[in-house]
Amino acid sequence: MEASTTIRKMMAGNKIVVPSYQRAYSWDTPKEKTGKKTQTDVFLSDLEEYKHSNVKSSYYFGHFLFEEKIEERKQIFCVIDGQQRITTIVICLVALFDSLKAIRSLDLEEKFFYEDVVKREHRIGFSTVEYDNQLFIDYVIEQTRVDHNNLETESEHRIVMAFDFFREKFSSKSEDYLTKMLSIISEANCTTHLVQNESEAIQMFIFQNNRGKQPSNLEIVKAKFMYSIHLHGSGDKDELIKEIKKRFEKIYQSISSIEYRVSEDDILLYTLRVYFNSLKETSSLVKIDKELSKDNPIDFIKKFTQYLSRSFEHLSTFFKEDEQKSLAIHSLVTLSGIAIAFPFIIKAYRYGLDLDKRERLCASLEKLVLRHRLIGTRADIVPRINDVFEKFTETNNDIQPIIHKIEEMKIATHWWWAYWNNEKLNESLQGVVNHEIARYLLWKYENYLINRGKSGYDLSIRFNQIEKPELEHIAPTTEPKQEPHGYDKYDEDFYNQYLNCLGNYLLLSKSHNASIHNEPFLTKLKDYEYLKQQREIQDLVGYRNPNQEGENQDLVTDPQKLIWSRELIKTRKDRIVRFIVDNC
Repeated sequence: MEASTTIRKMMAGNKIVVPSYQRAYSWDTPKEKTGKKTQTDVFLSDLEEYKHSNVKSSYYFGHFLFEEKIEERKQIFCVIDGQQRITTIVICLVALFDSLKAIRSLDLEEKFFYEDVVKREHRIGFSTVEYDNQLFIDYVIEQTRVDHNNLETESEHRIVMAFDFFREKFSSKSEDYLTKMLSIISEANCTTHLVQNESEAIQMFIFQNNRGKQPSNLEIVKAKFMYSIHLHGSGDKDELIKEIKKRFEKIYQSISSIEYRVSEDDILLYTLRVYFNSLKETSSLVKIDKELSKDNPIDFIKKFTQYLSRSFEHLSTFFKEDEQKSLAIHSLVTLSGIAIAFPFIIKAYRYGLDLDKRERLCASLEKLVLRHRLIGTRADIVPRINDVFEKFTETNNDIQPIIHKIEEMKIATHWWWAYWNNEKLNESLQGVVNHEIARYLLWKYENYLINRGKSGYDLSIRFNQIEKPELEHIAPTTEPKQEPHGYDKYDEDFYNQYLNCLGNYLLLSKSHNASIHNEPFLTKLKDYEYLKQQREIQDLVGYRNPNQEGENQDLVTDPQKLIWSRELIKTRKDRIVRFIVDNC
C-alpha cells in the first residue's frame, strides 16, 4: 500500500480484514417514510453531489489506518480505523456492478476492477468481523442468500439493509450513471498508514477524527487501555494485549445482539458503578482517565475489562430471559427508562442469584422506576437508594434490604422520602399520563382483568402478544361530526379533564385502532371484542351485542342511550388508578 493512493490501488490484490476485537458494521440505513439522514444515504448523496459538480480533483475517501501482519505466510491488513467506510464502499460497489450487469456484460476493464476490489476466482478481498462474515459473503458477495430470516446480530441487519438500499437506488439508473459512479470510486483518493507497532496505531485512533460515526466512549476506553499496556506493560505485554482483544471480541459480539435495547456507553457507565460500588459515578471517561494516570494502571485495566466483559454477557442473558421465559423481567424491560435498575441487575447476575431472586428484584425495581417516571419529581433518587446498592455485595447478596427500602418509600411520609409514596403516585395519575407509560399501565391492567378473581396478581399475556399495541382515545380528541356520536358534550371541561386521562385511554392493536379511530361510540362498542378491557367498556355502558344470543339479553342496544359520559370515564379511571396504587 502507498501512503497516498486510490481506493482501487489500496484494495487491489490485498487481503483486508476487520479484526473481531473491532466494532462490527455500525452504519445505519434510512428506513422507509423517514426523512432522517443516516450514514449510508449521506455516503451516496456525497458521491452524487461530486458527480454533478465541476470539480477537477478526485473524490476523497479519507484516511485509513492498518496494522500489517503476516499470517500463515500471507500478508494481511487489519483495519484499525476506516472499517465502516471500507465495508460500505465494497457493498456499494457490488450493487453498482450488479445493476450494470443487468444492462450489459462488464467490459474487460470493469472485470479487472471487480476482481481487484471484490472477488477474483475464489479469493474475496475484504472480510468483515468473523461472526458476520459468512452473511456478508452469502448476501452481498456471492448472493446465494436472499432472505432476511434468522439474522443473529444487529450488524448483520445493517449489512443487509445497506446492500438492499444501494441495490434499490441503482436498479433504475442509466448505464452512464453506473459507469460514472464506478469511475469516481475507482479513482477516489485516500491516504493510508501502515503500522507494525500497535502502540502507534492506537495513538492514531485516539486522536484521529474521520467522518461517519464518532467513536463511542467504549471504543476510546478500549484504545486507551491498549495504549496504557504498551506504555506500562512489562514482559507479558503481548499476552495482556491478546487478553484485552479477546475480551473486547466478546463484548462486540454481545453488543451486536443487544445494542437496540441499551447503548454500549450506558453499559460502560453501569459497569463503572458496579466496579466502584456507587451509583454516584457519572462520567466514565473522567473516572477511567484518573485510574489510568496512576503509576501502574495494569491491574485496574485487567480487572475492569473483566468486569466490563461480564456486564455485557449478563445483560445479554437478561434480555434473552425477557424474550424467552421470565415475565417479571419482561415487565421491567417493557416499562423502559430503567437506567437506575441496571447496576442492580448486573450485580444480581454477577453474584449468581437464581432466577426467582432476580425476578423478585426486578419486580421491586420496576415499582421504583414506574413511580419515578410517573411522578416526575426533581428530587434525586440516587442518594435515597445508594446505601442499599453499596451494601449489596458478593458476600452480602441478600435482595431483601433493597425490596424493603422500596416498600418503605411507597408509604413514607417524611419529606426526604415522601416524593415517591402512594399519595404522590395517586396524584400523578389524575391528569394526563405519558402515552408510552399509559400503554404499559393498560397492558398491566389487562393482565389484572384476566386474573381477577384468582389468588394474587400475575402476568398472563406478554406486551408483544398484542399486535403493535397503540393507545386509543375512546372519546376521540376531535369531536365526530356525525350525530348522535355517543360521547359526552365536548365543552372546555371535557377537553381539559376527561379526554386525556387514563379512563378514556384504551389499549388496541395498531390495525384495530386505525379502523375505528374517529368513529361514533356505538361503532366502536361493536368492535370492542378482543381484550378484557375492551369488553369492560361494554359492561360499563350496559351494551349488548345483538349478534350474541343467550347472554345479557336485558342490556342496552339503543344508540341514544349508549353514552360514553364523563361519569363513566371517571369510574374507569378510578378503577385503573386503584389497581396501579395497590399493585405497583
